[in-house]
Amino acid sequence: MLFHLPKLPAELRVTHLNERVNEQRKKMAATISSKLELLQLTKQLQKEAKLRKKKGERVFVIDFRGDVQASAVEQLREEITMILSAGKAGKDRVVLRLESPGGLVHGYGLAAAQLVRLREAGFHLTICVDKVAASGGYMMACIANQILAAPFAVLGSIGVVAQVPNFNRLLKEHHVDFELYTAGEYKRTVTMFGENTDEGKAKFEQELQQTHMLFKHFVEKYRPQLNVQKVATGEHWYGQDALDLNLVDELKTSDEYLLSLLPQHDVYVISTRRKPTLGEKLGLQAAQIAESLIPKMVNKVLESLYDANRSVIQMRDPKF
Repeated sequence: MLFHLPKLPAELRVTHLNERVNEQRKKMAATISSKLELLQLTKQLQKEAKLRKKKGERVFVIDFRGDVQASAVEQLREEITMILSAGKAGKDRVVLRLESPGGLVHGYGLAAAQLVRLREAGFHLTICVDKVAASGGYMMACIANQILAAPFAVLGSIGVVAQVPNFNRLLKEHHVDFELYTAGEYKRTVTMFGENTDEGKAKFEQELQQTHMLFKHFVEKYRPQLNVQKVATGEHWYGQDALDLNLVDELKTSDEYLLSLLPQHDVYVISTRRKPTLGEKLGLQAAQIAESLIPKMVNKVLESLYDANRSVIQMRDPKF
């Protein structure tokens, strides 16, 4: 009998970026600046804090690092739910630092749908791309009210691809039969082990074209200023070319953008992760202990070898 354990609750971390950056600024000033300059900086930071409190505008920062399966969507959905429950629509803003080369259609479709929740709730969404937002990654990016990209970030790749190896001839050479039973004319179109028919290949190609059409319509809906027919060729572009094609709105790194928000907005970085199980905690502790012990053991061995070598040298040459 299989027992399915319930998912452990997510661990939430909230970092007030203003406080962290300001503490670093004061430490730096205390080291390299005069007392007068340090006093001026302190007054400036106090003035900025009063201004932020008066305006009451907050910015929530979340991250998405995408793999082929878009597995980070589990954290994304929880973080967005927290923002929707704690934030003020129409006043608070959201910044997503996105990095993804794309992947499975259903995985990135769900990730994009999570971002749509923010747009429909009335939150202004800015998406920053420092490295890559291609294919499914760009499907997420196009939902933003504003897309910022680093000068050499890769964007676009609005297309669909599928690769299916076929081992049918190899099986035949080894006298292995492959039987496939289906109910429904197109339950299976192409397979890895069966003999693919022209009709099956044509149907599979039709399904790819249909998926591509859905992709293009989605991009067109959320980014109407974009000439979708021109860019939906599967090609990708670097930052400046992407700007010229309206794939992005401005060339700027996420660090530069967030730094510009700090004087007038309270910026909070939100991250969630699954709490480690007891076994994982014990494994992590064991790894940490081993990591701390190994250098000590290596040093002892090296010291022993050095002492032995020194003794040999001393026996050969008493003047040493």
